[in-house]
Amino acid sequence: MLIDFFYALRAARLPVSVREYLTLLQALQSGLVGPANPDACSLDDFYYLARTTLVKDESLFDPFDRAFAAHFKGVQAVAGEGARAIPADWLRQELQRLLSDEQKANAPKLDWDELMRTLQQRLAEQTERHAGGSKWIGTGGTSPFGHGGHNPQGIRIGGPGGQRSAVKVWEQRLWRDYDDSAPLGPRHLKLALRRLRKFARQGSALELDLPDTIRATAANAGWLELRQVPERHNLVKVLLLLDVGGSMDEHVHQVEALFAAAKAEFKHLEIYYFHNCVYDFVWKHNQRRHSERTATLDLLHTYHRDYKLIFVGDATMSPYEILQPGGSVEYANAETGADWLQRLAHHYPRHAWINPQPAGLWPYQRSIELIQQILGQRMYPLTLRGLEEATRVLSK
Repeated sequence: MLIDFFYALRAARLPVSVREYLTLLQALQSGLVGPANPDACSLDDFYYLARTTLVKDESLFDPFDRAFAAHFKGVQAVAGEGARAIPADWLRQELQRLLSDEQKANAPKLDWDELMRTLQQRLAEQTERHAGGSKWIGTGGTSPFGHGGHNPQGIRIGGPGGQRSAVKVWEQRLWRDYDDSAPLGPRHLKLALRRLRKFARQGSALELDLPDTIRATAANAGWLELRQVPERHNLVKVLLLLDVGGSMDEHVHQVEALFAAAKAEFKHLEIYYFHNCVYDFVWKHNQRRHSERTATLDLLHTYHRDYKLIFVGDATMSPYEILQPGGSVEYANAETGADWLQRLAHHYPRHAWINPQPAGLWPYQRSIELIQQILGQRMYPLTLRGLEEATRVLSK
């Protein structure tokens, strides 16, 4: 019964294999979701089961959702001659009407063929807006066509769902492609940062391979047979320098999401703070930044040049803070911020600056232009596309 669904996913260019399709069927037959009878499985249950078994990567969730909706939910215009666009005014809900139990019980109930045929007739006959009725396309009533009312088996046209009983939904697509220029949430950040991870197997076979051990033991009539694999180590080392305070306060939520994603993705991660521009010291804890400082030169001596250096900041400041000795807004720095940035970039050849400020504003900030020049144009916006470009440079 799901062969057409399988081919719909393949037509949507989703990398779904026959083996994964058979796994889905096996899960349904075994009653993994809902009752043991697969016919009683709800559409929501089936959606999550299908997505779990058929989708290999989070970046494919949107194409899968679109293909699923097109195949199962009828998210398309009703086909047939005579169909036409429904004026938006017909679907405007001015007030929520309270329907009595009797009105709800007497709501028209049409079977599938009659429902489709009647909708075609309403589209041909209706010329004005209706609300609160049981016949025409409108809002707030018991008609099978419209939204905001009550009908146990109607076609929802426009508006949000309420009773979760519509047999068909007539509206524009409910999903959209990932916007690689939009602000990022934690999931998108993790997807982009995973490009930096490079794993290598080192040493002898010291890590227990539990799934293979179970399979081997079962095949050996229950006699324990241990299977091992080389222990996996994450070789990526990241030195993260975060701008904090001042103009960065308005970007705190984005940077916190990046911070959380980076901590989850990298085993070897060192984090320090600075304000506006890096000078001769950084710090680990903002509450103790005046009493517990780390000399920037100590960073160069402590962390080898195989670390990937990532600056995170809006780079928005007075140009004097970059070009002038003593230009720091907090103290009289002996060397310019430009000197320290050049020193760090030279020591860590794989470096990048992530800027949460929208890229469209960059040309209006002289300080951003200066830092771009110092770092060889390795400044990227805090968007999915920007992070992908940054991680591509850092991975070289």
